[in-house]
Amino acid sequence: MCAGHHSVRRLARRGTVFASLMAFAIVAAGATAQAGEADVVGVRATLEAGGTWRFDVTVRHADEGWDHYADRWEVLAPDGTVLGTRTLLHPHETEQPFTRSLSGVAVPEGIEEVEIRAGDSVHDFGGATMRVRLER
Repeated sequence: MCAGHHSVRRLARRGTVFASLMAFAIVAAGATAQAGEADVVGVRATLEAGGTWRFDVTVRHADEGWDHYADRWEVLAPDGTVLGTRTLLHPHETEQPFTRSLSGVAVPEGIEEVEIRAGDSVHDFGGATMRVRLER
């Protein structure tokens, strides 16, 4: 074999080790981030017959029992006003992500977009949020 071939094989082995370490770091970082704050990962907004809105919100959080779990999500107007809150009464350790609904949310005329955020019992708010455009 030529010297160039050995160099390529050595680099390939190093690349494999590097790729493995990077994959481990990404998984480890993801696990740490997931165990932290609650993330909103899906939203469906539906206009109800009476002019109020129903929100079906999917939340992901690595619930750890009663001491650390996703405990609520909120619907916010563009100015930060809370338009509705869905309280989550127990951990969802074996159901991730999970979806819960809130009906009867009054959204004032003129508001075309709301933001949904989720909170947990340790970190409050701060995870991923989602904006949803309201189709009237």
